[in-house]
Amino acid sequence: MKETRFFYVPDAVHQVELPVEEAMHALRVLRLKSGDEMFLMDGKGSFYRAEVTLAATKRCLYQIKEVLPQEKTWRGRIHLAIAPTKMMDRIEWMVEKATEIGFDDISFLNCKFSERKVMRTVRLEKIIVSAVKQSRKSWKPVIHPMSSFKDFIARPCPGRKFIAHCYDEISRKDLFSELQQVPVDEDVTIVVGPEGDFSIDEVQWAVNQGYESITLGSSRLRTETAGLAAVMMAQLVKRIQE
Repeated sequence: MKETRFFYVPDAVHQVELPVEEAMHALRVLRLKSGDEMFLMDGKGSFYRAEVTLAATKRCLYQIKEVLPQEKTWRGRIHLAIAPTKMMDRIEWMVEKATEIGFDDISFLNCKFSERKVMRTVRLEKIIVSAVKQSRKSWKPVIHPMSSFKDFIARPCPGRKFIAHCYDEISRKDLFSELQQVPVDEDVTIVVGPEGDFSIDEVQWAVNQGYESITLGSSRLRTETAGLAAVMMAQLVKRIQE
């Protein structure tokens, strides 16, 4: 049985040719030829069954044979806002795994104790695309530009908003328990701090802006583990039961 081949084409329905990187993979690695079947995904909720019409040295043209609209397997939007780690491989790992699990948006925050103040997202986009294809997700998570903590918190944000931290002097609720009380279609935003946590002033300011103070459990987690745990909790609560 032939393996189903998926390629990411953001505007697939209005195109006739695979993007350069996808074409190179199709031709050099998979060795597709004219007449071969493949599937495209646009990252916006649709798959497409297509046929290769031209397989040249660096170009792979196709014709769409069938549009296959998909439904998200969870309800509402899951938005993770997180302070990136100093070592990018750790945040890259988290983004890959969170994409496989399923979420909608990721924002990166510059906080008082952040070790990384600048983010380049080109490589992260590639990692997300690869994870979307591997996990057969019909929706691609959106990467938002890095912003200061206060700028992000001050923005209007739909749905319930949570900030995870480790300060015992600020009352915290359990995130998973709180998520179970959220209407399943409501959006959720979960904010995770850097390795040294948010400053206590940042937490208090976020709470004053409507964010709910939460804990991710009794263990003290690394930043990337905390981010992944938050996405997993939201996914467990908001997934559509088959």
